[in-house]
Amino acid sequence: PSGCGKTTLLRVLAGLQRIDGGEVRLGTDLVAGGVGAHVPPEHRRVGLVFQDWALFPHLTVAANVAYGLSRDERGGRLATPGRRARSAARVGPLLEMVGIAELADRLPGSLSGGQQQRVALARALAPRPSVLLLDEPFSSLDTSLRGSVRSEVATLLRELGVTAVFVTHDQDEAFVLGDEVAVMRDGVVVQQAVPAEIYEHPADPWLARFVGEADLLHGEAGGDEAVTALGRIPLDRPTRGTVEVLVRPEHVVIAPGDTATIESVEYHGHDAVSRVRTDAGPVVRSRVTGAPAHRRGDRVRVTHSGVPTVAFGGERVPRVVKPA
Repeated sequence: PSGCGKTTLLRVLAGLQRIDGGEVRLGTDLVAGGVGAHVPPEHRRVGLVFQDWALFPHLTVAANVAYGLSRDERGGRLATPGRRARSAARVGPLLEMVGIAELADRLPGSLSGGQQQRVALARALAPRPSVLLLDEPFSSLDTSLRGSVRSEVATLLRELGVTAVFVTHDQDEAFVLGDEVAVMRDGVVVQQAVPAEIYEHPADPWLARFVGEADLLHGEAGGDEAVTALGRIPLDRPTRGTVEVLVRPEHVVIAPGDTATIESVEYHGHDAVSRVRTDAGPVVRSRVTGAPAHRRGDRVRVTHSGVPTVAFGGERVPRVVKPA
């Protein structure tokens, strides 16, 4: 979420901000912490793509990318012919790699947002960084362009084999791009795991509601299941006592019946989400693929799909394994 410390974390990794405690290691190299260690940014081999891209408006695309090279590799009007040739030999392949080779002589102001994004990415990759840091690099792009550009960038980074730390407040973006996702709150990483693990087994109720859509139902757990307003729901871990059970909309099933009322239906074309009030009181959401089968005001029956889910609270019960 906004203000949780994402950009501060990137600045720490890049060396732009000193730390008060802890350590930062890139691979096995200690670059911050310990006994006052602080490797400056220019010696960390870390590439950084800023939120606003930070391109030089008076330099061409090629010159912007060349600026990411070391001073010895960088060309320019005062550079020797040999150095200019080396610079061109490095910049050309980078522009081809990000798909903008034909824009080498253009100025940033004449480029689209997606093209400027690729220039910034090529500049960050120029010094062959071991780690690439990206601070909400797609936030300035319109929605339709953002989807295509982020897919292309994800493919490129995986092809290059570059470790990337990507900051975003867009959950869809995090799940599409991240091999692992770390969710922060108030400067602390609440949970770090593969996207499916965070979605299916969130660490706490706040995270359950933050990632995707979720309803939490009061229930009484008695081992491998809990009794709720939707009936008995299987649990992923044996639990006893009063709990809050995580229910995702895709696991709520609507069928003909007379135990609940549909309050609203949101149809999105590819799927539909219905808000259903049970006669027992709780309101839950149900998602189906395609067009909805019921309308607002219909009387229905709602049940759970039976997929084991997470329960918060209660007391964990050791699982007993019986030998064959």
